[in-house]
Amino acid sequence: MSTATELALPVVEHDDSTSAARLNWLRAGLLGANDGIVSVAAVLVGVAGAGAGTGPVLAAGTAALVGGAVSMALGEYVSVSGARDAQRTGQAAQQAHLEAEAEDAVTIAAHYRSLGVSPAVADSVASELVRPEVRDRRAAAALRDAEDEVVSPMRAAWVSAATFTAGAALPFLAMLLAPGSIKVAVTVIAVLVALAVTGTTGATLGGAPRGRATLRVVIGGALALAATYAAGAILGAHAF
Repeated sequence: MSTATELALPVVEHDDSTSAARLNWLRAGLLGANDGIVSVAAVLVGVAGAGAGTGPVLAAGTAALVGGAVSMALGEYVSVSGARDAQRTGQAAQQAHLEAEAEDAVTIAAHYRSLGVSPAVADSVASELVRPEVRDRRAAAALRDAEDEVVSPMRAAWVSAATFTAGAALPFLAMLLAPGSIKVAVTVIAVLVALAVTGTTGATLGGAPRGRATLRVVIGGALALAATYAAGAILGAHAF
């Protein structure tokens, strides 16, 4: 939810919140794709590491894809439904009022001075914004913004499932199309390249350093694949 201080500039805040909502959807899509890439690839590589043939590997991957997509969809549906229910039961309205009440004139004036507003004007604006009737209007505006940010639970579920499935398709295709002797190697390379792309994209959207963010995602994916392959190889060697 937007803070009360930020709501003092409604036009700018509306534009910012719209852009932020779009970025949040993009980031959520990237996270869903990352989950699909890593989790399904880990299952494929792990089962292949146990020495299973192409059929069992793809069967296990299919189960991981379906289960993961359903889990992601249910998780998003429950989460968004909870947020919507909170709006409807008045919890969000109470929180908006609490946020508006929590800020005093000194804090608000300091905020505007940090933006380059002259001290006299900042103090004058702050004194107006803490008036009870203005606090109520700001809280109402914050509530409207929060309600606009709560999307359809069903839409969130479908988006989450779709991005997970799209991410999972890559290791599936790599495992399916690569020659038998190098299936695992090709899948691992394809996954790490895909993670580098999603990591760079996510860092760009979030304004974070791309190199460090991308490295984190790639290293995390590599560790997950190495762990599942090792587990599969150990279980395969000691199967009874």
